[in-house]
Amino acid sequence: MERSRKRFPSTVMASRRRVLGACAALAVMPAASAAPMRFPERAIRIVVPFPPAGATDLLARRVGDALGRRLGVAVITENRPGAAASVGGEVVARSPADGYTILMAPVTVYAAGLSLSAKRVLDLERDFLPLCTVAYVPHVLLVPASLPPRSVGGLITLARSAPAPLKLASQGVGTISHLEGEMFRAVAGIELIHVPYKGSAPAHVDLIAGRVQVMFDSVAAALPHIRAGRLRALAATTPRRTAALPDVPTAVEAGLPGYVTESWVGALAPARVPGVVAEQLTVALKAVVGDVEFATALAELGLEARVLTGDAFRALIRREITQWSAVVRRLGITLD
Repeated sequence: MERSRKRFPSTVMASRRRVLGACAALAVMPAASAAPMRFPERAIRIVVPFPPAGATDLLARRVGDALGRRLGVAVITENRPGAAASVGGEVVARSPADGYTILMAPVTVYAAGLSLSAKRVLDLERDFLPLCTVAYVPHVLLVPASLPPRSVGGLITLARSAPAPLKLASQGVGTISHLEGEMFRAVAGIELIHVPYKGSAPAHVDLIAGRVQVMFDSVAAALPHIRAGRLRALAATTPRRTAALPDVPTAVEAGLPGYVTESWVGALAPARVPGVVAEQLTVALKAVVGDVEFATALAELGLEARVLTGDAFRALIRREITQWSAVVRRLGITLD
């Protein structure tokens, strides 16, 4: 009996050592043995930095519907317009980096914005993680159907002979729509009064009514009005004619030497989204944009589905920043 009592403490100590050893082993087990991250588990939000009815909004809603079906969760589109797309961009840049908030980014607008003002805080390369391009967005030069000119040359003649400068509508100060108008003014050698709006839809109301006379905008936003005979497209800003408006000449063909602009929209996440989440989103977005039915639907809207991911998307962003900074310097435009 005495001998048994003497052995008992050592047995207890041995058991404690085994338990402590097991706990220590668990503490240093690699993260790979932990339960895998589940994504997505709830609704995803796509932020659109423009009002409804513009090209970026149309794209976001199409992408959201298809992405939701592919991922098996709801995808909600939220419009956060203002300050040349900066308001919506800042919402996403400051959101939790968990993959549940995505920016449907007018890449070209943000690229140009870096050079327009020293006060701009958004940086495409610093603040966001590129996921996948969604579309190439052709733009056109628009006038009201009631305006007599049926060509770019006729519009320039009217602008030079009019008693007061024609009014140039845009999607907002610092947008590509604005910069395209400033480029046109410089190349054509005419005076235009800039009238900024908060997106395409409100600008089209005044353009159709003739309260403003000139606007550069996406084919996607303008196409319903062009087909209905309310607006007239005089030229496409793209290097080649757009498939949606094959009879509309390019700006170069219409007599504006060297006038070419291009616009891109893509999906971006906050910069520090985990790699595994970013990969899942990228794969899903790539599948959505690469789908033939999706591309056909976009073509009917006047958009061109384009897929670029990873290094190719980052190279596009750098190229856009370089090209638009040169345009801004050449035109001497500043928002400060």
